[in-house]
Amino acid sequence: MKTTARSLPTAPIALAAALLTALLVLFAPLSASAHDALTGSSPADGSTVDTLPSELTLTFSAKLIGGEGATEVVVTDAAGATMTDGAATVDGAIVTQPLVAEAEAGEYHVIWKVVSSDGHPTSGEFSFTVSTSTAAAPAVEPTTEASDEPLASTEPVPTATPEAPENTGDSTGIWMLGILGGLIVLAVVIVLLSRRGNGRRSESDTPAAR
Repeated sequence: MKTTARSLPTAPIALAAALLTALLVLFAPLSASAHDALTGSSPADGSTVDTLPSELTLTFSAKLIGGEGATEVVVTDAAGATMTDGAATVDGAIVTQPLVAEAEAGEYHVIWKVVSSDGHPTSGEFSFTVSTSTAAAPAVEPTTEASDEPLASTEPVPTATPEAPENTGDSTGIWMLGILGGLIVLAVVIVLLSRRGNGRRSESDTPAAR
């Protein structure tokens, strides 16, 4: 008995292979871009630097998507104070974050968030250490040397209220005028009394008519 092999049509197989190849070509970049990640930083994770640099840079595996609110970088010191100075900028796959000029020595913590090339946000964090402080020393007020001279009192000095001078001239004049007036009145009274006495005496000396 003779058997014959049945051949499958080649057209559907070729079509399926073409579709599979197209799917692989289309989704390969998307799967690769989904793995966009931080590839390096300056300062690096776990490193120790002498002083806090003027800026922090983050390098990613692909070009990032920028825009308002798409990229955020937070750098804090050991006390939790924010050490960033302005907003972060994106240039391709590199993010630059300006930092403050003065900083204490200690451990610094970095938290970042970006939008990768596939449009999905990704984030991470790391730490580094600063060995030398660049913070300005607090100003010390100069001390004044003790002086032997007593300090001038700031309390107001009480001043004596001047008393009104006694007007002795006016009072003396008033008394003199009073005495003079009294003498004048007394003289007038004496003159009047003497005249009245003389008049009575002349009437008694005149002889009576017979």
